[in-house]
Amino acid sequence: MRRTLRIGTALLLVLPIAFAGLILWGYARSHPEDMPWTKLDLTRPVGAFTGRKLAGLAGEGGRCRALLAQAGIRFTALPPRRVTPQCGYDDAVRFASGGSVTIAWRPADLGASCPVAAGLGLWEWHFVQPAALRHFGRRVAAIEHYGSYSCRRISGRAEGPWSDHARANAVDVAAFRLDDGTRLSVIGDWSRGGPRAAFLREIRDGACRLFATVLSPDYDAAHRDHLHLDQAARGERGWRACR
Repeated sequence: MRRTLRIGTALLLVLPIAFAGLILWGYARSHPEDMPWTKLDLTRPVGAFTGRKLAGLAGEGGRCRALLAQAGIRFTALPPRRVTPQCGYDDAVRFASGGSVTIAWRPADLGASCPVAAGLGLWEWHFVQPAALRHFGRRVAAIEHYGSYSCRRISGRAEGPWSDHARANAVDVAAFRLDDGTRLSVIGDWSRGGPRAAFLREIRDGACRLFATVLSPDYDAAHRDHLHLDQAARGERGWRACR
């Protein structure tokens, strides 16, 4: 009798655990983007660990470029550049026309680290274009930017930590052009209210799921005219800054 009771008690404990394991296994199979142990796939939806996996591409230029190609993103790999020990890059790319990235960058010579480029591709597909269609019934044709690579410290200070711009691991986004020519700018529309401000805030929040750091006019006056997006190394550990 006692043995039977022990077996029954053990089954009562094991069965719920096994059932929960089966549910988790099934969810993981259909939603690998939400699992920390699955490999990054840019063709999948954005999941709970996508941002960490994007930041984890740092130093893995070959794998990152393969992921871009797999997702249909056309690009040109830029030659390595080393100015000082703190400034330069090894795995920067530039979007090429055609392919699955349809937004043009203005100026057209934007080159950024491969992890940033991967994040920008996902940003377009899952956040920028859907938000533009929702708020304006139009697609975004171009994004205006202030550049990526810049050999400087954070906020241009004379001392202190080096900016991710010093490694082409960041980009500053200034404005968006819709396919009918309408221009939406961070400096002009962030505080304007209505659909323009709602669009900018929605895509800022979307970027926070993909980039380690996202800074907007809500952060400080230095970002009153742009959105700063970067893939700082801390993003791989889940430490994010979104403001």
